[in-house]
Amino acid sequence: MPLHLDFCTLFPDFFSGPLHSSILKRAAEQGNASYHLHNIRDWSRDKHRTVDDRPFGGGPGMVLKPEPIFEMFETLHLPENTPVILTTPRARLFQQSDALALAKLPRVVFLCGHYEGIDERVQENLCTHFFSIGSYVLTGGEPAALVMADAIVRLIPGVVGCSDSIEQDSFMDDLLDCPHYTRPAKYRDWTVPEVLLNGNHAEIAKWRRRQQIIATWKYRPDLLKLETLKPEELKLIQTLEEE
Repeated sequence: MPLHLDFCTLFPDFFSGPLHSSILKRAAEQGNASYHLHNIRDWSRDKHRTVDDRPFGGGPGMVLKPEPIFEMFETLHLPENTPVILTTPRARLFQQSDALALAKLPRVVFLCGHYEGIDERVQENLCTHFFSIGSYVLTGGEPAALVMADAIVRLIPGVVGCSDSIEQDSFMDDLLDCPHYTRPAKYRDWTVPEVLLNGNHAEIAKWRRRQQIIATWKYRPDLLKLETLKPEELKLIQTLEEE
């Protein structure tokens, strides 16, 4: 069953290029995914297509009004238990495990936040999931929705040509990926590690695992689950810390 993604946004043109490029385009051409853009302004109530207003209690910025969003969702006729994801910095980080779970569903809806945010009643009564993609603020939720969509769609079986490459992705086993090299074996004065050239697959696997642990310790130590590491791998971390 293909996955259908809805994007509810003030700026549908933002998606026109990315949805027709690379993996997202391939998934649609294969029939593994489909996309629908919904312009929130189409449900505004005045000739100016107003969708925002000043926040109660004062303060800077504007807040997206509840009426056009609720009325838009009423026309979508979403099946029960369809995830409605709000892209917002006021949420936990989107994880690979979230992408894996969402890739198995028939439909996912993204609601792209903007301005100072969305009326809290929308979040309380329409949205089921709240995700951020990092500790920074974007102009709107559209880039975050595209990031999550790409992470989800590439996990649909058949979208990525070589399924083994997905299994080796960063975060699939709570570790970052290892370094990769290709021809030529020597470029200028830089050479490929000898272990990758000797054809000993057991040694190559051991080297890659070691490099994964080193990269994770260096860049994302929060991902390391020490209880799942072997004694020699724990010793490697101890050595790294001592150095």
